[in-house]
Amino acid sequence: MAHIGERATLTILREQPFGLFLDAGDELGEVLLPRREMPVKWHVGGEVDVFLYHDSEDRPVATMKHPKVMPGDFAYLEVLAVTGVGAFLDWGLPKDLLLPFREQKERLEVGKSYVVHVHVDPASGRIVATRRLNKFLNQTKPDYKEGQEVELMLYGKTELGYKAIIEGKHSGVLFANEVFRRLRAGEKTKGYVVQARPDGKIDLSLYPPGRARIDDLETRIEDELKQRGGFWALSDSSPAEEIHKALGVSKKAFKQATGALFKKRKIALSDEGMRLVE
Repeated sequence: MAHIGERATLTILREQPFGLFLDAGDELGEVLLPRREMPVKWHVGGEVDVFLYHDSEDRPVATMKHPKVMPGDFAYLEVLAVTGVGAFLDWGLPKDLLLPFREQKERLEVGKSYVVHVHVDPASGRIVATRRLNKFLNQTKPDYKEGQEVELMLYGKTELGYKAIIEGKHSGVLFANEVFRRLRAGEKTKGYVVQARPDGKIDLSLYPPGRARIDDLETRIEDELKQRGGFWALSDSSPAEEIHKALGVSKKAFKQATGALFKKRKIALSDEGMRLVE
């Protein structure tokens, strides 16, 4: 059975001047695939893969296009218009996606993008967006392991740091004193679980924890030294800002990596910089 907000493979029933009618089952009945959406080759009784949503007349309609976000997921979408009923977002389909006023947390501006959750409203059956993200984030205790690599989407900032959606399910925090580059809402990036607390809160990092992080940084420093002919005017005496600009890491992490390379007799250190050992 086909449902609004899902992709489905439907049978072509007949052609009309304005498009093809598809069999969407008992719940939706016959659904129109507009002529502008029709495939080049088709025949009555054949099948077509479509996404189901509502048109501007609030009728179920099919499209062969893929929306930028599927219902049930979070996305970073641009506001195209603000009207008396809410904001309309660009999600890649002919009919823009409604973000009702009741689902907004702040005044939205045309041309700006925001992180939203997209879902089928159980009351109306329509696909809508919301800025009230916490309602759709998993509040149960997570089973992430320390050091686990995860996919993040940044969605807000607090006094502690940056809030991120983890694997499209949970919320976590990247602490500000552990972030050494500019982050923005909607940005997707790889991250690592530092700690999953019993209360469900999750601490995150942009860098591999422990030894793995230092190993990665050692390799980067060695590669950079080789590209620079064996010498780099960067040292433990360099300002933290200069180290961060060069490698995107804290001075502490830099000193750990260079110290490890020195102990392995791979580099020589001085106040002027570091040099590869032949």
